[in-house]
Amino acid sequence: MAPTLPRDEEPVAAAASADGDGFDRFLREHQAALIAFLARRAGDEDAKDIAQEAMVRLMRYRAQPADQLRPLMYRIALNVLNDRGRRDSTRQASAHVSLDQDFLGLASAEPSHDQRIANEQELALVRAAILQLPERCRQVYLLNRIDGMSYSQIASHCGISVKAVEKHIGKALGLLRLKLKSSGISREGQA
Repeated sequence: MAPTLPRDEEPVAAAASADGDGFDRFLREHQAALIAFLARRAGDEDAKDIAQEAMVRLMRYRAQPADQLRPLMYRIALNVLNDRGRRDSTRQASAHVSLDQDFLGLASAEPSHDQRIANEQELALVRAAILQLPERCRQVYLLNRIDGMSYSQIASHCGISVKAVEKHIGKALGLLRLKLKSSGISREGQA
């Protein structure tokens, strides 16, 4: 009595015994040559995958004589290669980034959410400190730092001397440093 095979192996065993291993032998004998043929056209990585897919498609023709299988196998392999090329070009595969690659190139130039919040809080403290300056001091400071006016331009605009402008800027910088230092912001050049 013959041993019983699991149900999912029955068709495979039946096909192998019906074929007499002629088709399987053909595949084993020509597999290395097919992979080498495809490696010259697609590269080593894809050649094995394409060869396997071509051999699976070739199984439809397993009843053909061996002398007809060889050219058919190469034609099917070229068709698989062309199908992949068309698929990759429509999907723009060359523009895809592998998840295994380093993500440094993908990092955003934008500051993180936490950094943005910290910057906004610091800016609010700087604004509040500027608003607390004496009126003339604040006016001279803003004309210089915001409007970009020179000391002589500020002097003629406000009707004061250049020396007075220098004193107001110095006083504003000193007061801003003190206020910002007491609130935890002590960067040089912040004001």
